Amino acid sequence: MKHTKSIEAYEAAKKVIPGGVDSPVRAFGSVGGTPPFIERGEGGYLIDIDGNRYVDYVQSWGPLIFGHCDPTVEAAVIETARKGLSFGAPTLLETELAEEIVTLFPAIDKVRFVNSGTEAVMSAIRLARGFTGRDDIVKFKGCYHGHSDSLLVQAGSGAATFGAPNSPGVPEDFAKHTLLADYNDIESVKACFEASDEIACVVIEPIAGNMGLVPAEEAFLRDLRTLCDEHGTLLIFDEVMSGFRASLTGAQGLTDVKPDLVTLGKVIGGGMPVGAFGGRADIMAKLSPEGPVYQAGTLSGNPVAMAAGLAQVRQLKADLALYEILEMRARRLVEGLKAAADAHEIPLQIDVRGSMFGFFFNDRPVRNFDDALASDTERFAKFHRAMLDRGFYFACSQFETGFICSKTTDVMIDETIRNAHEVMGAL
Repeated sequence: MKHTKSIEAYEAAKKVIPGGVDSPVRAFGSVGGTPPFIERGEGGYLIDIDGNRYVDYVQSWGPLIFGHCDPTVEAAVIETARKGLSFGAPTLLETELAEEIVTLFPAIDKVRFVNSGTEAVMSAIRLARGFTGRDDIVKFKGCYHGHSDSLLVQAGSGAATFGAPNSPGVPEDFAKHTLLADYNDIESVKACFEASDEIACVVIEPIAGNMGLVPAEEAFLRDLRTLCDEHGTLLIFDEVMSGFRASLTGAQGLTDVKPDLVTLGKVIGGGMPVGAFGGRADIMAKLSPEGPVYQAGTLSGNPVAMAAGLAQVRQLKADLALYEILEMRARRLVEGLKAAADAHEIPLQIDVRGSMFGFFFNDRPVRNFDDALASDTERFAKFHRAMLDRGFYFACSQFETGFICSKTTDVMIDETIRNAHEVMGAL
């Protein structure tokens, strides 16, 4: 494949945009090469400005569960946009989408829309602090909850070490209120509670998607719920990625554990920028204008985003068999990649949750971030580049999740596996 135009576009972008991209992972820093500049999407495919065509296993990092340019979502967006892009005033669309979410998610009595996943989690944590009157929070190493100050921290030397900033610009006074625990390790969470009696909330991706696909174990989630109840601490499920992806009700469709607050995004925007947080009525009642915890956004509940989300969610409700099909195809894909790796004696770990999939070049199962970090990232980078050159667009990091859409066909998957066999042989 030729990437002449993308190379030129990247150089031009770097002159006016930091790093040439508006989100760091797009720079292909962990896999090398020049990122393709995309011109358009068609169902399960991406087409770049050089005319190269790729089978798309990223789908805008999750929201496009019906693929690119879904006619139902597209029609809803166009019809709504013709009435106006934004009003800064209430619309019926906000209530309609909120009703769909509240009806589907037992843990959500009320919901508020925002503009991104970062904003959703940031606001949910502020609400948890306001509700409990406490300052500290617990997060898990390897879970990404957006780039707000309290969450950009790295692990210290012990399980209950208070966080230190891992980005310049984040004051230590902010990060010190964040305690870090190991994913799928309840003892590390207990150590956090021993270190602080001021923990407002524990925030977790019940299906981690930002260290690669790493699901939380059911026993771990149950113990986490019990521990939070014992200490009067709120449990937040960050389902910005897994909501409507792992199942119609996200990770909550796969576990009996009920959180106090939930954050959503991606799919409920149908490709438009959107996020949301919701939970128990008594907690949400603390949110302004009902309560004292302030949160606002001029473009929150944007009518175009609401229309796209409604069109997508209603399609999902109307075709519940779709999730079984998507999971079957996701499994077929990763099992094919596993077979290709095995044929060439390359260790590969695989997993699937609904239409989400992940694989690690690793010789042992991945249960947490330390396990993920032990993966062979150099081999992944070579695999990614070789597959991209053959027309297959995977997430450009070993520590990201892939996605199947409704337009991903068996033929596309078979082609992917066939090419993966050839690429694995060259690794």
